[in-house]
Amino acid sequence: MLIKCYTAALQGINAELVTVEMHATSGVDFTLVGLPDNAVKESRDRIYAALQVNGLQTPRRALTVNMSPADLKKEGSAYDLPLAIGMLAVTEQIHTQSLSQFLMVGELSLDGSLQPIHGVLPIAMLAKQQGFKGIILPQANAREAAVVDGLECYGLESLLDVMRFLEGTLSVDALHLDVESEFQSTAFLSDIDFSDVRGQEKVRRAMEVAAAGGHNMLMVGPPGAGKSMLTKRLPSILPPLTLDEALETTKIHSVTGLLPQGQPLVVARPFRSPHHTITDVALVGGGQSIPKPGEISLAHNGVLFLDELPEFHRSVLEVLRQPLEDRKITVSRSRMSVDYPASFMLVAAMNPCPCGHYGDPTHQCTCTPAQVHRYKDKISGPLLDRIDIQCEIQAVPYAMLKDMQPGESSAVIRERVIRARQVQAERFAGTAIHCNAQMTPKQVRQYCRIDATGDRLLEDSMTKLGLSARAYDRILKVARTIADLAGSENIQPYHLMEAISYRQLDKSSWGD
Repeated sequence: MLIKCYTAALQGINAELVTVEMHATSGVDFTLVGLPDNAVKESRDRIYAALQVNGLQTPRRALTVNMSPADLKKEGSAYDLPLAIGMLAVTEQIHTQSLSQFLMVGELSLDGSLQPIHGVLPIAMLAKQQGFKGIILPQANAREAAVVDGLECYGLESLLDVMRFLEGTLSVDALHLDVESEFQSTAFLSDIDFSDVRGQEKVRRAMEVAAAGGHNMLMVGPPGAGKSMLTKRLPSILPPLTLDEALETTKIHSVTGLLPQGQPLVVARPFRSPHHTITDVALVGGGQSIPKPGEISLAHNGVLFLDELPEFHRSVLEVLRQPLEDRKITVSRSRMSVDYPASFMLVAAMNPCPCGHYGDPTHQCTCTPAQVHRYKDKISGPLLDRIDIQCEIQAVPYAMLKDMQPGESSAVIRERVIRARQVQAERFAGTAIHCNAQMTPKQVRQYCRIDATGDRLLEDSMTKLGLSARAYDRILKVARTIADLAGSENIQPYHLMEAISYRQLDKSSWGD
C-alpha cells in the first residue's frame, strides 16, 4: 500500500515542497530515505511514543518512507506530523481522501501534542503557491500562517485532533487574520523617542539626514556622549515598513526562530546590535548544512548598529563591504548556496582614540598621535568609503542635561523623513533604487547637479580640508538628501556646506 502526504523544507528564507511517500510491506523494518538529518531520523521514536500514549497502534509492517525530492536536505522536527499521519494512513488507522488537499507541518511531543516550529510563514506562502486548500500546523503557529491571504489555516493542538479533522469528525474553523489592521495597529508602537535626548542638535540633524536618504553613518565621540542612546532611537524616525517589506522581514525572523510568540508579523524596522566579539559567520550567516541568516540579514529593512567599531575583528568588518554595495549576501557551503537579503542602514560608533578622550575639552587624552592614528586606521578605507555621514559628538553639558524641556519628538522628525522619501520614490520610480544613498555614479551626475558657486565651494573645501577623493560622490548624495528635506529641487551651496561638515574622518588633519 502506498500513501502520499505533503510538507515542506526550508531553503534559506524560502520553502520547497516535500512529498512524503510511505509504502508498507510484510515485515517489521523501518527505512527512512531522502537525506534526513538526525532530528528527522529521531522522529520515528517520537511518533511511536505518541501513538502508544494515545491508544493507537504502532506499525506492524515494514515501512519504507521516501521524502522527495531525495537530493534535498531535510532538517528539523517539523516533519513529525506528516510522517505520523502517513503511518496512520498506511496502516489504515485513519480513513480520509483529503491528504492531498493539505500541507502539514508540526513537531510531536511524546503525548501527541503539537509543538511550534520555525519558518511557518515561507511554508504557508508555498502552500498557497502550490494550490493547496489549506495548511495544518500547531495552534501556536496559526496566526503566523494566517498572514498569507487566501489560504485556510488550521491550527490544532494534537495528533488526535488532526486525525479527527481529516476524517471529518472534528469541525475546526480556518483562522483568518486582518493583516492590514494588524499591521496598522502596531506600526509605531515604541517606548523610546527622540524627545528623550537633550542637546546633540548637530547629531540629531545628521541622523535625520541619514534616515531621509538611507545613508550609512559613523559617530565619533568620547564614552558617555550618547552615541548608543541616539542610535537606538533611529528606527523611530525611519519611514514605516510597507506590507511587502514587513512580510520579507518576517520571513527572515521566522526561519531563525526569532519571531516573538503571538506576533504574526514584524511591523517595526529591525534594530540589531551585535557585540564586537561576533564572528564573520555569525554576521553574514552560515551553518554546516543549510546556511542560516546572519545579523546583516536580520537587520534587513532596518538598522545594523556596530558599537566600538575598531574593536571588531578586521575580517568581520571587511565582509560588510559586499552586502553594503549589493544589498544581499550569498552564503555558500559545500552542499548548497543561499542568497539572503541584506538591505540595511549601517550605523557605527567609535571613540576618537584608545583612551576615548581625544578632543574632549573636559578630559585629558593620554594617547600619543601615533596611537590615535593607529586606532583610526583600524577602519579600512574601503569600508569608510561606504559610510556617507561621519560626525563628531561631544558630551552634553550639565546645564542641558538638567533641562526638563523635551526635545523634538520622533513623530515630528519622521514626518519630514517620510516627505523626503516620497520625493525620492518619485525620482527613482521604475528603477531598483529606493533612496539617495543607493544612487549609482550615473544617477549622481543626473540628479546631483550643482551650480558654479557650489562647484567652487566643493573644490575649495576638498582642497583646504584635505578631503579624500572618495568623499566627492558621498557629499553630493548627502547634499541631495538635505535638499529633499528642505523641499528644494536644486542643490544649493548651503546644502553642500552641511554635507561637507559630515565628512570628519576624511579630513587629512583628523587625529593630529
